[in-house]
Amino acid sequence: MDNNLTLYNTLSRKKEEFKPINPPHVGLYVCGPTVYGDPHLGHSRPAITFDLLFRYLTHLGYKVRYVRNITDVGHLENDADDGEDKIAQKARVEQLEPMEIAQYYSNRYHLFMDALNVKRPSIEPRASGHIIEQLQIVKEILDKGYAYQKNGSVYFDVEKYDKDHRYGTLSGRVLDELLSTTRELEGQSEKHNSFDFALWKKATPTHIMRWPSPYSEGFPGWHIECTAMSTKYLGDQFDIHGGGMDLLFPHHECEIAQSVAAKGKTPARYWIHNNMITINGQKMGKSLGNFITLEEFFTGNHKLLNKAWSPMTIRFFILQAHYRSTVDFSNEALQAAEKGLERLMNALEQMEKIKPAGQTTFDIQNFKNKCYAALNDDLNSPVLIAHLFEGTKVIKAAVAGKESFTKKDLETFIHTMHLFSEDILGLKVETEGANPHPQILEGVMKLLLEVRQQAKNVKDFETADRIRDGLKQLGIEVRDSKDGAEWVVKTP
Repeated sequence: MDNNLTLYNTLSRKKEEFKPINPPHVGLYVCGPTVYGDPHLGHSRPAITFDLLFRYLTHLGYKVRYVRNITDVGHLENDADDGEDKIAQKARVEQLEPMEIAQYYSNRYHLFMDALNVKRPSIEPRASGHIIEQLQIVKEILDKGYAYQKNGSVYFDVEKYDKDHRYGTLSGRVLDELLSTTRELEGQSEKHNSFDFALWKKATPTHIMRWPSPYSEGFPGWHIECTAMSTKYLGDQFDIHGGGMDLLFPHHECEIAQSVAAKGKTPARYWIHNNMITINGQKMGKSLGNFITLEEFFTGNHKLLNKAWSPMTIRFFILQAHYRSTVDFSNEALQAAEKGLERLMNALEQMEKIKPAGQTTFDIQNFKNKCYAALNDDLNSPVLIAHLFEGTKVIKAAVAGKESFTKKDLETFIHTMHLFSEDILGLKVETEGANPHPQILEGVMKLLLEVRQQAKNVKDFETADRIRDGLKQLGIEVRDSKDGAEWVVKTP
């Protein structure tokens, strides 16, 4: 298939013409979420980026097998090889089974991705469901001599691997630099080198999540999970591996090393990474107080938000920037995105008012070619959006009688505008009847909580409890604190 699509390949650090291994089939693997908390704004960037890629490749006629994993075990604190599993930690705090935590937040993730109109992947494997496959690859790496056992754990020998291959091909890191800048960390003395990484970890007596293995009762390392799942569903080598730029090192670097050690080849031919989202110029983080969940965006329930923002506004806001550039959140930027989205959606509705004429005064083919050229140039969504805004001006002029289309050309123009706006960019009209506006929900909840507080003030606890219990049945949990009551949507 010849379509002139170019993608920026992190491995070669340049744009390359996309040529699948086995056209028209395309294998796409994207690192999905670690499900131990509500999805935040940062989760939306890779989801929307690779949703755009999935939609466009499918439109071009490719048969895409899109695999996006769920990490539900083995991701430890600070992305290290020691500490507590993030899901197990949440389970211990909330006194639940780890898989309850994983299932609950997986459901939450799907709820918010659906709201953002992100398509479900072809396959969504869980790390905990592929322990056998992970142990098989650990064995292959050990058999090839690129790993070692120590006290029931198995570690990848980075230094030995680097002598035969090269560690750092994706990130550009040099092993000598790692040797000079890393130090032996407390609790990592069993490693040959501090930059070696775990393939399998022996579980401590208090570790909740564990499985039997030839080495110990333990759990897999974070990096081996993606290698096992991508290999199982896409083969030893596939077309595209994607994820956030924060995963480039060490996660994706380790995936390459594992695959080369076990299979003799780099897993993916194209490595695509989206950039991060900052908030007022700062990286998002709980310690900085600028950590905003998607639910808080949709309800406006956060101190940094001056109102609720709809899911489509968030999607449009992210698509307005190229996926490899940083996106800086501010209320002003979201307000501009909201206005831009409204302008585009209104124009799509106005097209129905255009009446066919005897001639066409607008170069539709050139317009269509420019839209394709934008996406063929490394998924340049902001340039595509600029062309679509050019289309809105033409629509306005046509409605006013200043542009004209024959019946056939009008059909082509309408189809092109809908195709790129809705089918490929994934934008849609949000109707208040089918999906109540977050601001309305926020206002209703504020009123209900005020009525409940008034009932409590006069010791009418029956009414107060009835409001709380009724909301709970609707999936809204009310949490009382010394500063008043807060609410959170708990179920899809």
